[in-house]
Amino acid sequence: MHGTIFSLLKRYVQTQYDHSTWVRLVEHSGLTEVDFDHRNVYPDEHMYALVGQAAEMTGLSADELHEKFGEYLVPDLLYMYQKYIRPEWRTLDMLEHTETAMHTQVRAAHEGYRPPVLDVRRVAPDEVFIEYVSPRRMGGLALGIVRGLARYFDEEDRIIVEPLTSEKWRAGTNAGALTGLVASACE
Repeated sequence: MHGTIFSLLKRYVQTQYDHSTWVRLVEHSGLTEVDFDHRNVYPDEHMYALVGQAAEMTGLSADELHEKFGEYLVPDLLYMYQKYIRPEWRTLDMLEHTETAMHTQVRAAHEGYRPPVLDVRRVAPDEVFIEYVSPRRMGGLALGIVRGLARYFDEEDRIIVEPLTSEKWRAGTNAGALTGLVASACE
């Protein structure tokens, strides 16, 4: 996983708690690195260990933590990828163009960087369907980013996000891993 994500996770923990909490989190996760270099790629297992330990420390689920972190990431992600973003885009436009405008560029420019594949379809002028494809199974992060985008663009009262799990998608239940999202704008 991209080192920038780890650097931002560190800042998130320090912002929500303090530096000593970050140090304890890293130690209890069994990792030796307190600082992550944004230019490097780290094993996904490092993130799993950190989030798993954070879940134990906070009592929140890993999905809840991913979602909160995803919301937190949005301003930094928009800053980092601003050259790929059109100024007129808002939440649904950002979602519609994330894969083609940003993720594709990241993969091409940086060997080893593997953002999730987002199959996004604009199913109506006010609705997008997002299929989240990633072996990391960190759909909560994607959900948080969608909610964070709505907040960033001051549309959180207009954007409804419905997470879809693989089982819900196939059988109409709420169990299973997040595999898709429907984001809709309402008046």
